[in-house]
Amino acid sequence: MAMYTLKATYSLRPETVENLEALSAKWRVSKSETLRRVIARVAQEEGATAKVLSPLEALDLLQKTSRLDPAAAADFNKEVRDERRASNRG
Repeated sequence: MAMYTLKATYSLRPETVENLEALSAKWRVSKSETLRRVIARVAQEEGATAKVLSPLEALDLLQKTSRLDPAAAADFNKEVRDERRASNRG
């Protein structure tokens, strides 16, 4: 079975890179595999579970955690409506 991977870019401190390289050499695996193992271990220890949210759940979470006040939200909604109307007129 093929494993799906996602390429990502992160900024790491030099000492973090040194630790990553040391672990990779010790375990004789790539740095990517080292990161996967470390993240999986910490997630297991922390009891983290990766829950995939539905689009509606993601929107609900975003709305609950945003710090957008009602007046600013209303202004944004009006701006979006006005842009849509203008683009529909051609």
